Amino acid sequence: MRNDKSVILAQKGAEQERKLGLRWLVALSAIPLFGIVAAFGIAPQTDTAPLNVQTVVENLSLPATAQPEGANAEYWRTARIQRGDTVASLLARLHVNDREALNFVNSNKDAKTLYQLMPGKTISAETGANGELLSLRYLHPDGTLLKVEKAGDGFTAAEQQAPLEAQTTIKSGEIRSSLFAATDAVDLPDAVASQLVDIFSTDIDFHHDLRKGDRFTVIYQSLYNGGTLLKAGRVLAAEFVNQGKVYRAVYFEDGQGRGGYYTPEGKNLHKAFLRSPLPFTRITSGFSMARYHPILHKWRAHTGTDFTAPIGTPVRATADGAVAFIGKENGYGNFIVLKHQGNLSTAYGHLSRFAKGLHRGSKVTQGEVIAYVGMTGLATGPHLHYEFRVAGIARNPMTVALPTAFPIAPRYRQAFTETARPLVAQLGMLQGINMASLD
Repeated sequence: MRNDKSVILAQKGAEQERKLGLRWLVALSAIPLFGIVAAFGIAPQTDTAPLNVQTVVENLSLPATAQPEGANAEYWRTARIQRGDTVASLLARLHVNDREALNFVNSNKDAKTLYQLMPGKTISAETGANGELLSLRYLHPDGTLLKVEKAGDGFTAAEQQAPLEAQTTIKSGEIRSSLFAATDAVDLPDAVASQLVDIFSTDIDFHHDLRKGDRFTVIYQSLYNGGTLLKAGRVLAAEFVNQGKVYRAVYFEDGQGRGGYYTPEGKNLHKAFLRSPLPFTRITSGFSMARYHPILHKWRAHTGTDFTAPIGTPVRATADGAVAFIGKENGYGNFIVLKHQGNLSTAYGHLSRFAKGLHRGSKVTQGEVIAYVGMTGLATGPHLHYEFRVAGIARNPMTVALPTAFPIAPRYRQAFTETARPLVAQLGMLQGINMASLD
């Protein structure tokens, strides 16, 4: 047994020596190979002697830069408005050290719009070396630019419309609970959502017809100034899928500057009358020939439709026309009657006030604000009473057949086709795609 172990140990030792010898053999055989590779790294006849390195220090003269001279130095600074800021704190942050400028902003009626500060917006000021105000710029959210300028020993203030750059934005959404919940979910501006309702209001009853799963896509203008988004502009094209039926609209302006929305085939989407004088609200009482009056406590005809809305909500004319009556009228309270084409008229009651400048005979256009919601007359709460009359007889404004508007004139047909084709193509590409937005 001992001899067997000795033989095994001897064999293991020999094996180890053999492996070690092979390792040395591989290492030695590799030396010429690596030496050959290294030889190719040096060019023939290269001088490999140590290099003589010498440090040289040289003075270089820099070109002179123009420096502002003391009192003539001018500086532009910009500050972002923060919550709780005042005009005084903003001027201090802009390094404005000018009591006369602050007094001017506090007292001048044109400069007082500066106090309509909105957090997140920016204000810029140009000052002299000692902090005296030379110029101030503030861009209001509506695109109005306020300019305060140094003029002699005092200041001037003026407002002007800032130059706006229009960019196209596309947004799409799906209705889960309500239209405005869907538009909020995709960050669609309220102004665009209201346009969307106006565009399709003659085909879709937004009070009753909407269903879960309805979809919309809208292409509209976003208005920028200096890279800053100021507001939403006009809707250029839109698609609304209501209960599986597809409605499309394209905006077109003819050679005479008259604009409107048309189907891709050129049919005018707008009737001669809007279905509702309020952009979007809830009907609290419909047209009825027998309704129990909540104040008079008796049965009587309700010859119009009541729309609930907060006091002060703008009321629009539903069609072009002229003011036939404006003033107080018994249970209607503040009341307006508009005379339209043919034997048609509309009436608006319980108003809080009328639009400025309106009087009997005044011309109004469709969509123009003529008054504001109130609760004057026999009203239990703030709402608008709206009537549609044919030859003086009230008809249900929600169901009456509205007169149609004219289609695209033949002479503008080609221009309309060229405008509509790319917009309709974009709507078609996005159909069925669940996209939030594309700028």
